[in-house]
Amino acid sequence: MDINNYIEPELFIIVPVLYVLGIMIKKSNIQDRFIPLILGIMGILLVTAYKLTAYLPTDISGIIGVIYSGITQGLLCAAASVYTNNIIKQLKKKDDTKGKSEDESLAQNDDEGHNDIR
Repeated sequence: MDINNYIEPELFIIVPVLYVLGIMIKKSNIQDRFIPLILGIMGILLVTAYKLTAYLPTDISGIIGVIYSGITQGLLCAAASVYTNNIIKQLKKKDDTKGKSEDESLAQNDDEGHNDIR
């Protein structure tokens, strides 16, 4: 699977822009659950603005094409940005539970007798 089949090469610059925007939003008072939504909207706006300036449509089919491309490419760029953020967070983790949630790790410790009082 080649990512170039999904995101147009000239739009890859938007991915790090959205990543930095996400970091800035994270440091603000906005709740984390809204960050992907905000990045999706910003991705759509940035790609649509680029498409309008680069391809200046002259008829209705051109306008619809730019809007469709702006939505799909903007969401893909935002998804790539969020995915990049998650990869970076996972690589920074120094947890030895090997992908288990905290509840699963605690349950496993209970089953192994680590928390028994004798």
